[in-house]
Amino acid sequence: MTAGPLAAVGKKFAKSRAEHVAVVRLDGPIGAAGMGKHGLTTDTVEPVLKRAFATDRLKAVVVVINSPGGSPAQSEYIAERIRQLSAEKGVPVLAFCEDVAASGGYWLACAADEIYAAHTSIVGSIGVVSSGFGFSAVLDRFGVQRRLYATGANKARLDTFSPEVPEDVEWLKGLQAQLHESFIAWVRQRRGKKLTASDDELFNGDVWVGRRAAELGLVDGIGVMRSVVAERYPDAEITVIEAPKPLLARLVGNQMSVSGLAESVTTGILAAFDRAPAVRTGFSHRD
Repeated sequence: MTAGPLAAVGKKFAKSRAEHVAVVRLDGPIGAAGMGKHGLTTDTVEPVLKRAFATDRLKAVVVVINSPGGSPAQSEYIAERIRQLSAEKGVPVLAFCEDVAASGGYWLACAADEIYAAHTSIVGSIGVVSSGFGFSAVLDRFGVQRRLYATGANKARLDTFSPEVPEDVEWLKGLQAQLHESFIAWVRQRRGKKLTASDDELFNGDVWVGRRAAELGLVDGIGVMRSVVAERYPDAEITVIEAPKPLLARLVGNQMSVSGLAESVTTGILAAFDRAPAVRTGFSHRD
């Protein structure tokens, strides 16, 4: 065997014995985003996380986050799964905030043992937002009758096409307060004494750029993924764990975007509004 093939075999063997840092991207809104639209849920994230933590000779798992947030429940489920796998495998988790790790995106970041942000990352938004529409005046203007039948006095609270009721708004604020307290408790649990500011400053829903987030203790330092990993694990190889593409995306390829396909089958704005909840509540950052 010549020196060339011998060298190639040697490199291949050395690579197989190298330590690894597995990288997972959590990119996009959290929760079911609708047909053909990308969203982070336990169903979509679980296979990727399991593959990452099953990597041979694993030194650490890196979670790269670029998300404005979304579903409170899915934020909690995904973060809890990261903690479970970290404990089972006995490896640390590092989170890197890219463009934005806000609201539910920051909830995910707090699942890591260490959080890093770029100088230009947007971090925070520890709060709860609810949104909806009010169309009762539009219906009145065009003489359209809203026919809504429900059992249970509170079943149709904050209905999109009904007049707003002050008592229902107060109920919603109470719900938001409970979710907010859960968010605050999670951040305190994960960040602990690293937090340096008052509750009024940290938990008012505001966002900060990387350096200020580090000063407040919301992140541990400023740095980008490859630079930090190279410094912390100089002998490890970075292994990016790719999420499998949905079947529809593989079939249509570049000829048609999946989101465009979804939009093309929408059959009317009233039908879409009628199928959706009157008010959506979540860990989302709104610019």
